[in-house]
Amino acid sequence: MADDTTAVQPAQSEPRFGVQRIYIKDTSFESPDTPECFRRAYTPKVGFSINTRSRKIEGDVYEVVLRLTADVKQDEKTVFLVEVQQAGIFEVGGLEGERLEQVLTVTCPSILFPYGREAIDALVTKGSFPALMLAPINFEAVYMKAKRQQATEQQVPIS
Repeated sequence: MADDTTAVQPAQSEPRFGVQRIYIKDTSFESPDTPECFRRAYTPKVGFSINTRSRKIEGDVYEVVLRLTADVKQDEKTVFLVEVQQAGIFEVGGLEGERLEQVLTVTCPSILFPYGREAIDALVTKGSFPALMLAPINFEAVYMKAKRQQATEQQVPIS
């Protein structure tokens, strides 16, 4: 009689992704030129910067922090400076190396950005300024540009 039991091979770790929590880690809003700035025509120059960082918490769980900063000036004076660190806890399993890096630097920030953009807008309007609607960001394009730049820098011979 044939044995109906078959040996079960351990399955390759299937890629897993999950959002465990999205939260604001830190916020800051400064308007050093008030109330004088309200007395002038509002013709701002907006400086914007963005960066991300991630760290492994334990196992397949990572914290990703997206930092958004807008520095709005008029006549060389800071009208307001707003910064939001929008964060999330993500489970990312079954990925290693560049695939893991891409999830942490593209996928996670893409999820966090709308929350951070809304937080920036809320702070700015509560400061009595016109809404500051940040344009969407293509994190994949930013990632690919950084990879190309990194590859170019590695190819340059050091004299």
